[in-house]
Amino acid sequence: MGIHDVYPNDLIEKVAEELKKIDAIKAPEWTKFVKTGVHRERAPAEEDWWYKRAAAVLRTVCVMGPIGVSKLRTKYGGKKRRGHKPPQFRKGSGSIIRKVLQQLDKAGFTKFAEKGVHKGRIITKEGKLFLKKIADSIGKVKKEETMPVEEPKKEVEIVKKKEIAEVPKKEIQEVKKEPKKEVKEEEKPETKQTEIKKISDVSSQKQIEEK
Repeated sequence: MGIHDVYPNDLIEKVAEELKKIDAIKAPEWTKFVKTGVHRERAPAEEDWWYKRAAAVLRTVCVMGPIGVSKLRTKYGGKKRRGHKPPQFRKGSGSIIRKVLQQLDKAGFTKFAEKGVHKGRIITKEGKLFLKKIADSIGKVKKEETMPVEEPKKEVEIVKKKEIAEVPKKEIQEVKKEPKKEVKEEEKPETKQTEIKKISDVSSQKQIEEK
């Protein structure tokens, strides 16, 4: 597993922890109050930022080498706030990057080389092995975390078809249907009125005949 197969942030954190154990790489005393560039307003809040910057520079040299101080300054630069004016880009501190590269050279992880037109720092075999070991350790941890945990299989009771009680067809046919209740239709008021009219007509005819 290479450095490209691991997240850069995870790799830089692990490399920074390993760089603390190396005697050639030490944070100067002025790292407590210095800024990393003109664009910054304050010094870094983390106490071990020097080792993280060294780890980031080592990874950048491995990926982009040969690379010099000027390109690294642009990589670690940023925008400077200027109040109501629009922000402008400023390069990072060159002194920090130069001293980090000098310490990495002493540790044997980087060296100066020229390849055609380009010249600058490149990573050595020791540096590649150093990064590869850390990347492999991170990859193993990630695989163990992502491995699915096998749950114990539950014994499923198999029910036979013969054991299921089947309802006989005769019983289903003998089920009596509930008789429907006959609902008497209410007499409409119109029919009552017609009957009353007929009775009144008959009574009036009788009276006329008697006369």
